[in-house]
Amino acid sequence: MKNSTLFAELGKRDPPWQRPFPNNIVPLSGWENWAASLCVRFEKQGARTVLAEQCHSGPLMIQKALYPEGTAVCHAVVIHPPGGIAEGDRLSLNLEHGQGTHVVITTPAATKWYKAPSRPAQQRVSIRVGAGAKLDWLPQENILFDQSWVETSFQLVTEFKSSGIGWDMISLGRHASGEHWHRGSLLMENQITDSNDLPLWVERTIFDAASPIRNGPLGLAGFSIFGILWAFGEACTPVLAESLAPKLPFEEDIRAGVSCLPGGVLLIRALSRRTEALRNAMISWWSWLRPIVHGVPAQSLRLWAT
Repeated sequence: MKNSTLFAELGKRDPPWQRPFPNNIVPLSGWENWAASLCVRFEKQGARTVLAEQCHSGPLMIQKALYPEGTAVCHAVVIHPPGGIAEGDRLSLNLEHGQGTHVVITTPAATKWYKAPSRPAQQRVSIRVGAGAKLDWLPQENILFDQSWVETSFQLVTEFKSSGIGWDMISLGRHASGEHWHRGSLLMENQITDSNDLPLWVERTIFDAASPIRNGPLGLAGFSIFGILWAFGEACTPVLAESLAPKLPFEEDIRAGVSCLPGGVLLIRALSRRTEALRNAMISWWSWLRPIVHGVPAQSLRLWAT
């Protein structure tokens, strides 16, 4: 791949990962240790969405482009061969989606955040969705080991008539192994802006394992698995949120609510006691929203069935 060409082009466009957060957002701690980065550009060539350029440093890459829905939709699986993020690690993922592209991004497995008692492990994701482009951001869940110190940043820039659906899922502790999240901290920064830097959604979440937010009725209410699904585009209106609300569960093991921000960002927040229940719910909401937001039928990823 042409690394110099890619970085030169991104530099011309003042990419979002070089832009400061608003004054009310505190940036990630300074990075001083081992790093892995991935920089990718997708573009439209005729009716086909292609992986035009890719450059990476360290064990973070896209192995190949896949086309299970035909050539108009490019599926890309981001792989991190170590299988987990350790103390002091810092991952940076920068994605540029050209005009008219449609890209589905996922991961082959859950992201494991290992014990980090003295230095944070960090991940930064920066995405630009070009004019008329479509994005499905569908990573598998994050599992926080006991004593993990996690800092994540997600920044997305939308352009004219673009649309996107994505999610983030967090499990506090390794429940399948009977391990709870007794010690540790979590910092999550999320930001969606338009091409004029107008904030559409800005949110910062920070708490540690002992925080009262974990059991408070206005916090996690005793649940240790939670997630958020976001969607943006012309179809994301309060009317759509109202039509979705009756479909959301409010049960002992899983509950969810929906809202729509003035900038046209729809948010579904969910709490669960089982990772599988939350994952299945996210897939069902994405399947329901995709034809409305993107105008494209939903199709389950083969990767989810393996």
